[in-house]
Amino acid sequence: MNTDQQFNLEGKVAIITGSSKGIGKAIAKGLAEKGAQVVISSRSQDACDEVVKEFTEQGLKAIGIACHIGKEDQRRVLVDQTINELGRIDILVNNAAINPVFGPIEDVDPAIFDKIMDVNVKAPWALSNLVLPHMQEHKNGSIINIASVEALTPGLGLGLYSTSKAAILMLTKNQAKEWGQYGIRANAICPGLIQTKFSAALWTNEKLLNKVQKNDSKRSHGTARGNDRYCCFISFKCRCIHDRRSIHR
Repeated sequence: MNTDQQFNLEGKVAIITGSSKGIGKAIAKGLAEKGAQVVISSRSQDACDEVVKEFTEQGLKAIGIACHIGKEDQRRVLVDQTINELGRIDILVNNAAINPVFGPIEDVDPAIFDKIMDVNVKAPWALSNLVLPHMQEHKNGSIINIASVEALTPGLGLGLYSTSKAAILMLTKNQAKEWGQYGIRANAICPGLIQTKFSAALWTNEKLLNKVQKNDSKRSHGTARGNDRYCCFISFKCRCIHDRRSIHR
């Protein structure tokens, strides 16, 4: 088997949450370039449609389904509509996340705590559970959870975000341990500071960025394009040896 055959996602269907921009969009494009049919998803249908138009003009296969992953009914619609339109789900990338606060953990309103945990932890867990039966049906599947280097080492002013991403790492390990018997692989990627709109408050503020870098000079910084390579690699069946591991970038 040559490299093109080994790293080929033709016939596979991938859902990528939070994929109308940033890391999610880059991941979706990378998977589509390897032949997968990708489901672009974010809270805005217009934003999804814009990315779908861009991808299809480049000869890639994509559909757009709006979904606020913090809402149970919308998560179900995302999965049901994907099955109705594309017939299967082979890859789920839990990328969408929020970080509405920057500062000491003791200053965070309890409602904000609940919101972060609902979107960053509960939603990936719930969405993974919804796609599980469809992956079990084919005895194969790949779940990729986008965590963060913040899950590994406490950062500056990102205490609750870090906590939610640390939870994602343990969720990933448990998914791999429990669902490996069904042929389902689960992996996590831990990006560093990536220049996207999501993290703009950090990388566009030179004073704040210097503080972050000084706090931990070992953390990597980069652009959204690059995480897609890890997702593509993990998605291939030959990646089984790396189940339950996290990739730090």
